[in-house]
Amino acid sequence: MARSGDTEMRFNEGFFESILRTSPVEALVDGVGNRALDIAQATAPVDTEEYRDGLHIEHHESRFRRTTRVVGDDPKTLLIESKTGTLARALKGAKG
Repeated sequence: MARSGDTEMRFNEGFFESILRTSPVEALVDGVGNRALDIAQATAPVDTEEYRDGLHIEHHESRFRRTTRVVGDDPKTLLIESKTGTLARALKGAKG
């Protein structure tokens, strides 16, 4: 039986870099992002509708993958999020 420190593992980072950029993986991530956006817009507090209407999806390229983010353009987005947690709850709901 191997003891602690007797096993060496090497990951093929090129494999992970290529698999994370495939269409099925990006579609899976986009699906969660779109579900989170739908939940956030449905549960957003509505006063002037600017917060809800300013929520949208953005994609960002990083070294190993493309990420999907739900962001808000309304100047009050950070304030509203800090008081209501709308985006945080929407992401939790979209993953489940």
